[in-house]
Amino acid sequence: MQIESLKVFCDLAETESFTRSAKINGITQSAVSQQISSLEKHFKSLLIERSKKKFRLTREGQVLYEHSKQIIQTHEILENRLQEIRDVVSGTIRVATIYSIGLHDMPPYLKKFLKLHPTVNVHVEYRRSNQVYDDVLGNVVDLGLVAYPNKDSRLEVVALRRDMLVVICHPNHAFARLKTIKLQALTGQKFIAFEPDIPTRKAIDKILKDQRVEVQHVMEFDNIETVKRAVEIDAGVSIVPQGTITQEVSRQTLAEVRIEDAEFYRPLAAIYKKSKVLSPAMKQFIDILKGN
Repeated sequence: MQIESLKVFCDLAETESFTRSAKINGITQSAVSQQISSLEKHFKSLLIERSKKKFRLTREGQVLYEHSKQIIQTHEILENRLQEIRDVVSGTIRVATIYSIGLHDMPPYLKKFLKLHPTVNVHVEYRRSNQVYDDVLGNVVDLGLVAYPNKDSRLEVVALRRDMLVVICHPNHAFARLKTIKLQALTGQKFIAFEPDIPTRKAIDKILKDQRVEVQHVMEFDNIETVKRAVEIDAGVSIVPQGTITQEVSRQTLAEVRIEDAEFYRPLAAIYKKSKVLSPAMKQFIDILKGN
């Protein structure tokens, strides 16, 4: 029996999915089944009640999960401590990030990190906000990057930066001739929005509601890139994080207009599971994301 088999079993117990457990460990679903069968033979116990409708650990499976989790965490602490003693930063970091952070905020920090630690493999996946949380809690990834972080007792939240929200429009739009506008100027404007379940959309909706501004939603998208493309064809105006439009403003395909009434910011954060044992590589990566 190897510790890798115990980890596969724990991941299966937590995700309740052979597919996700296989993805986490970089193996096939067949290999997951084989390792579970091997554990059942070793302990001479049925560990999982197999049913098409429901996944459930047996009493023996629950006991094995609880003790295996402790073994795995102890093993990870040991490996990380030995790396720290040898001053080694290596391994793999799995990151899930929302599109805007992954495409616009993270690249310079990732470049700096990889220059300092070239032996570390950073695997990045672009996901919707709710999927980032699911992946972090399900141990599919080590670290998540989100905006407007949720409070969750199962998660550690590391505050990173705040990105100013600005109005964007087509260069030929009347707003483009102005440096600033009041939010009331958006009343009745055709508006390109994020989809309703996206945290940035919820924050923008609250800003508009608090200022009693009613816009005309004409399009909704799930990521920043398609929002910008819609504004570039003059389908409407939008409110977006300033850090996501640097290239378009410099190329003059979009115009940026600041909000006169007040400054509104989008908070960014890194999240990871509280039970996660941070490797030296993860600690260094988080420090760099924080700007240290």
